[in-house]
Amino acid sequence: MKHERFNYKTLGEIKAKAKELGVTLPFADTTSILKEKLNVNQDVIWNNRMGIAPMEGADSLPSGAPTELTTRRYVREAVGGSAVIWFEAISIVPEGRSSAHQLMLTEDNLEEYKVFTKTIKEAGLKANGFAPYLIMQANHSGRYSNPDGRPAPLIAYRHPEYEKLRKADDSCIVSDEYLKGLEEKFGKAAKLAKEAGFDAIDIKSCHGYLLAELSSAYNRPGQYGGSFENRTRLLKNGISAAKGYEDSSFLITARIGIYDGFAYPYGFGVKEDEGTVPNMEEPIRLIRELKKDYGVDMVNLTMGNPYVSTHVTRPYDGGTYIPDEHPLFGVSRMIEGIGKVKKAVPEMMISASGPTYLRQYSDLLAAGAIEAGLCDHILFGRMSFANPEFPKQIIETGRLDASKVCVTCGKCGDLIRAGIPTGCIIRDSEVYMKYYRDFQKRYKESH
Repeated sequence: MKHERFNYKTLGEIKAKAKELGVTLPFADTTSILKEKLNVNQDVIWNNRMGIAPMEGADSLPSGAPTELTTRRYVREAVGGSAVIWFEAISIVPEGRSSAHQLMLTEDNLEEYKVFTKTIKEAGLKANGFAPYLIMQANHSGRYSNPDGRPAPLIAYRHPEYEKLRKADDSCIVSDEYLKGLEEKFGKAAKLAKEAGFDAIDIKSCHGYLLAELSSAYNRPGQYGGSFENRTRLLKNGISAAKGYEDSSFLITARIGIYDGFAYPYGFGVKEDEGTVPNMEEPIRLIRELKKDYGVDMVNLTMGNPYVSTHVTRPYDGGTYIPDEHPLFGVSRMIEGIGKVKKAVPEMMISASGPTYLRQYSDLLAAGAIEAGLCDHILFGRMSFANPEFPKQIIETGRLDASKVCVTCGKCGDLIRAGIPTGCIIRDSEVYMKYYRDFQKRYKESH
């Protein structure tokens, strides 16, 4: 069943379509569970079970410091009532920035970040009576590094699927020495994040960026490829370096991609000779080890790659190609895969991802997933661009406002891939439509 546009008028129609396709979607009858507090550990309590997923805005200063536009985005999310704001990717090194306008925290702009986080927390406290929990996502863009406005890939290994869209050669492969040096950079990033006023730091390993690419580096020689231990070495050592700054007020976490959507040997979360069928054996092992051996109390799980296997993580209604599957397969794959990990490692607090495709019904999917024990908490990405006040609406009225939801048009994705300030051109058109028109102009000129 190929891709279809979202034309469902009722939840019953979605359920009927899911039944026809043979996919499972755990809808709840009410959203009441989303309003409940959540104990992450003995020191950290979140005020509800909803969060903002990392969504890059490409609107920083050249130094990596936030601008007024950056602050506007996060203040709106804080006022919106989310318990958690999981920040967009913030680069740990200059060469690892995804664009010249990606956020990057350094000693030189630390004071600006202190003001930034304080402003966000104060806005949430004033609006809702609590400050949102702020998680900094520490990242190296790897293959998608573009620090000076032109591609400068730093890759773990040669990947034929990725290189269809973005060329690379053997000279782009980073050395073991380079990767070893990044381990301490994650420790430094944790120190700065703590000083900047963040409540936690995420050592990011998802969506095709450098650490995630290493997780499928089966054919890479040396200490960071081949065996499971080697392929997860940088992630674990980065976490260990960051752990030196953890205490009751500052936690270490990770956002983990548990399935890339590519067959062995080019994807994580699959088995040799099983094609692209998801296999959670290694993801479960990784999450279990992060909890047992590294003392990680919480993780966020996701799938896919927004540049290549887009439909795996973000089913949508339009774009430059037609996926070979109906979007509901992707929604189900995401939550069912995360659920398999949660049920295998129940002691880990797991935040899920990817509900936005279902528009005004995504809140019932989120609540149902938690009720079914597939996750403890859930992050909304594109929905937060379209309607940053979605948590407050759910808390106050019990449901999302259908007139304000994300319509998954994909235009925010166009902007971020172009390195242009990114937001919702439908629901926030006064701010972002001009950027989209600029994108269209550039695209026409280049084609």
